[in-house]
Amino acid sequence: MNTRLCVANRILQLCREKNMSLNALANLSAVPPSTLKSIMNGDSRNPGIVTIKLLCDGWDISLSDFFDTDEFRFLEQEIC
Repeated sequence: MNTRLCVANRILQLCREKNMSLNALANLSAVPPSTLKSIMNGDSRNPGIVTIKLLCDGWDISLSDFFDTDEFRFLEQEIC
């Protein structure tokens, strides 16, 4: 699994946990819905850490909470 897919999966997981739609997350985090859609659809291959921090603020969690999963811990190196 690549980093982009891990980020998208984590966003969906946290939205489910918080019982929140992607639209609600966009509104709470001040991230444009189009940006969130690009991340989820794979059009944005490298979502910035500032965007992820804004999403975390919308969920009221820290960046470390966002990345504290086995998916991220065991992510393989993507440098060729």
